[in-house]
Formats: sequence, C-alpha cells, structure tokens
Amino acid sequence: MVRANGAVSLRELARVVQTSEVTVRRDVRALEAEGLLDRRHGGAVLPGGLARESGFPQKSHLASAEKTAIADLAATLVGEGEAVVVGAGTTTQELARRLARVPGLTVVTNSLLVAQALAHANRVEVVMTGGTLRGSNYALVGSGAEQSLQGLRVSRAFLSGTGLTAERGLSTSNMLSASVDRALVRAAGEVVVLADHTKLATDTMFQTVPTDLISRLVTDEPPAHDERAAMELQALADQGVQVSVAGTGAGGVASEVTAAEPPAEPRREAPLPGQRRTHGGPAHLRSATPSQASRAESADRERERARVGDLRRR
Repeated sequence: MVRANGAVSLRELARVVQTSEVTVRRDVRALEAEGLLDRRHGGAVLPGGLARESGFPQKSHLASAEKTAIADLAATLVGEGEAVVVGAGTTTQELARRLARVPGLTVVTNSLLVAQALAHANRVEVVMTGGTLRGSNYALVGSGAEQSLQGLRVSRAFLSGTGLTAERGLSTSNMLSASVDRALVRAAGEVVVLADHTKLATDTMFQTVPTDLISRLVTDEPPAHDERAAMELQALADQGVQVSVAGTGAGGVASEVTAAEPPAEPRREAPLPGQRRTHGGPAHLRSATPSQASRAESADRERERARVGDLRRR
C-alpha cells in the first residue's frame, strides 16, 4: 500500500489487515528498522529520497487534528474585505471552511474542494481558475489555470505542499501542481505556507516556493521524539520565516519559533505585476527613506565645500 500510494495512515493499514492500530504501529516500527519505510505521525511513507504524493483519501486521514489547529490559526490572518488566493490541499480545505465566516472576502482558488467549502458562504466571493482537472487532489492545473492568474494581485497566498525544508522551501511531487502553485505565488504580496509537522524535513521533486519567498509558516508542534522536524523549524526561523506553531487539542495555545540569529539576507517579496525584481527585493522597496535622503544630501554638500576650499588653496 505504501509503495502504491506513497503514504498511508495507520488507521487504513489496520483496516486492511484487520488488526489493531497498536499492532500495526509495532509492525511499522519493525519495517522502518529494516529500511523498508519511514514512519510519520499517524502513518508511514516510502523510505528516504524524494517523497511521493499520496492520494486525497489517504491525506485526509493524516494528522487531521493538527490540520484543524493549523487552519484555525491561519484564519486569524485574514481580515474583512481582503482578497487572497488559496491553493489545493487538505489543510487549505480546512482553512476555507473557516474563511466562510469572513465578510467581504474574495478567494481565488484552483481547488474544487476549497470552492466547495465556500459555496454557501453568501458574504464570500469565490473566483476559480480555468485549467484541467487533476483528479487525485481535485485541483485545476495546466496552462489554462496559469493564464487565468496573469495580472492578478492579492494580499497573500495560502499554500500547502508535500514537503518543506529550510534548504529548498516548499515542494510537491507533481510538476503540473508545482507550476500552478508558482503562478499563485506570483499573484500574492506574501506567501503563507500551511504544513503539519509530518511534512517538515521532507523533500520532494518540484520546488514551488523557495524559502526566501515564504513570509510565514503555520504548523503544529512536532512530537518530542521528532528531532528532525524540530531542527527544520529552527532552521526555517533562522532564515527569516515567521514560524507560528498552532496548539492542538482543547485550549491549545499558539506560539512562535524565533531565529537564533538575524537572517543573513532580507526577505524577498513577490513583485507587483509589470514590476522588475531587483536584488534584495522589489524596486519599490529599495527607494531611500526621507532620513536617508537627508543624510545623502548633507554628505554631498560637505564634499562640495571641501572641493571648493581645495580649489581656493590652489
């Protein structure tokens, strides 16, 4: 099952082999020791290398409580009257259910599941991209989806994926999905990634959002034994990503992961339509402030006085 789907939940394994989840968990641990698979919270994936994307039925059962907490926290970032883009995924579907309560909101999406969650929200306008339906995740992909996003500008994009690392950022295992996600990023002023801890320290084939374009990560607290995920969160924070950790369970409290030291380079932002990107950020962010301009003018006047004095001495 893991080889066929790329990932599978313990609940599904227990159902298929008709045994308890406790027994399945013990067997999965033994298979991991033999290098046949890797354990993830609530399930198992193919071992090492680049992870494959599992189908919607499998993903919907993985880390469901964590996805709910992440969606609750992410929804607080959206205000009345905003325009946002929401990508495909089970976590973004949970977010969409909460966005249905935000009045005056406009949601642009390529996900049928996101659109369905907002279908009866009278105060929310839903704009769907064109494209070809990808049945495994109920998303519209291809050139039609990408072309419909050209010239679009919204405040932020909410995206999920298959893997997230500090080195490569967000990635997915499907080329068409990755291409549409990149188009969604270009349409947004900032990018918010929604990823539960099972996706941390997991690398997949196609990069969608490089780390320096991720403004914020909303995730959950990794288990105490998952040191790789905890280290990945710290590495992301050290590179300037604002990491918000959602508390799971009743009365869960959100927290932040702070950088051990300031990031080496300033964060980049998605450029406005027709704007040329320059090194270090969009051109409109590189203009001098009034105080900088004043200091520059003073320095010019000092240099001019020095030059005139030198000419008089000659």
